[in-house]
Amino acid sequence: MKQKDFVFNIAILIFLNLLVKPFWILGVEVAVQNRVGAAAYGLYFAIFNFTYLFNVVLDMGITNFNNRNIARHTQLLSKHLSGIIVLKLLLGIVYLMVTFGVAFLIGYDTLHFRLLFWMAVNQFLNAFILYLRSNVSALLMFKTDSVLSVLDRLMMILICGVMLWTDVLHTAFKIEYFVYAQTAAYTISAAVAMTVVLSKARLARLHWNRPFFLMILKKSFPFALLYLLMSFYNRIDSVMLERMLPDGIAATEAGIYASAFRLLDALVMIAYLFSVILLPLFSRMLKEGEKVGGIVRSATSLLSFFAITSVTLLLCFRFPVLELLYNEHIAESAAVFSILIPCIIPISLTYIFGTLLTANGNMRLLNLTAVAGIAVNLLVNVILIPRLHACGAAVASLATQSVMALIQTIIAIRVTQLPLKEIPILKILIFTAILIPSCYLFSTYFHGKTIVALLISGGFACLLGLVTRLIPLDAVNELRINQK
Repeated sequence: MKQKDFVFNIAILIFLNLLVKPFWILGVEVAVQNRVGAAAYGLYFAIFNFTYLFNVVLDMGITNFNNRNIARHTQLLSKHLSGIIVLKLLLGIVYLMVTFGVAFLIGYDTLHFRLLFWMAVNQFLNAFILYLRSNVSALLMFKTDSVLSVLDRLMMILICGVMLWTDVLHTAFKIEYFVYAQTAAYTISAAVAMTVVLSKARLARLHWNRPFFLMILKKSFPFALLYLLMSFYNRIDSVMLERMLPDGIAATEAGIYASAFRLLDALVMIAYLFSVILLPLFSRMLKEGEKVGGIVRSATSLLSFFAITSVTLLLCFRFPVLELLYNEHIAESAAVFSILIPCIIPISLTYIFGTLLTANGNMRLLNLTAVAGIAVNLLVNVILIPRLHACGAAVASLATQSVMALIQTIIAIRVTQLPLKEIPILKILIFTAILIPSCYLFSTYFHGKTIVALLISGGFACLLGLVTRLIPLDAVNELRINQK
């Protein structure tokens, strides 16, 4: 039953996100970069990742702790809600102070600071939405959470679409307008998410409660530390690019990296959606003493199919895809893209086994692995960015994600005593060995007919996934029978 529910809810979540987020990333974000240019967008991308580095101050691990805690003890929602809201507001003030202080120390100028303020506000709003959603998913209201997961992007599409494709501005589109649109969209989404939570919990009077704040911060600290460490090795690449390279090429290289990173970011969103459901599901199952092997097997099969298929297709058709999206620096972006896009495979594994370790409370082990990830990332970036520029940062990212996936998978298997048979290694190897040469042949035979080749390759991948049973038909059939 748990396996059936997992497949059904992840299907709804992915379906809604596939309706909205690809258009946001490949339509709106690409249109913005093409309109403002690689240098201006590269500056935005570097500042965005800079603000992301300090997100730990906004959250302090509260969101993941709350998700796990409320999933195990639903009666605590009303008791904790008002106190955590006040704590989040206080953390928002601290976040602004830290972000602006570090920005001043590293030499940001007036333009940097003008963008930085609104992007920092956006980070606060996004973190607040994620906290509210953690309550919704912890109550296993996965369908409602699915809608909330795309609401902010849907609002951004509407607002940015009006500015980009109508004459409402009566002036050239600037990167600042993109940031303001995000502020408006996040505000609307936060209001809707708050309404949903208040329909399930009572909000007590907001007040200062120092003992409660300290208790929450103490319990969430391991989650905060993990978030901080992961933020550094996931987002430091573009910041190092923009800071380490000479002024004449820094912003352009960051923009090239951003153009290659965008599709990876889109794929990561799909993988991340699995963790949204897996964390509360694993937490409740482990608390009740249930075996998680079936869920791990289904999640690993589905994410492996998705990741391997995506990487294979995008590498075979990288030039047509990038030429469709961008107007400049295609060859440079393709070189970075070829290194960066395979990161989705190890990232997918960390979203399964890292989430399992989180649900099991093994935060110390996760934090130790994250320290290793930072060490690998910084070392490779420092060596390769001066020599290879954006390609060097891509190599650092792939090396880091691969090391993290390997370590977390091994630890999760040993700590949770998960049988190796629950990981479909043989199916994955057979699927990969057949898919890669097949897609290469399709791309060669249908050269110049990219859409046809992509459709045939994608259809073949789905058929192969069914034949190798990498797509778990047992769970799908059970779902179909129970829905009749």
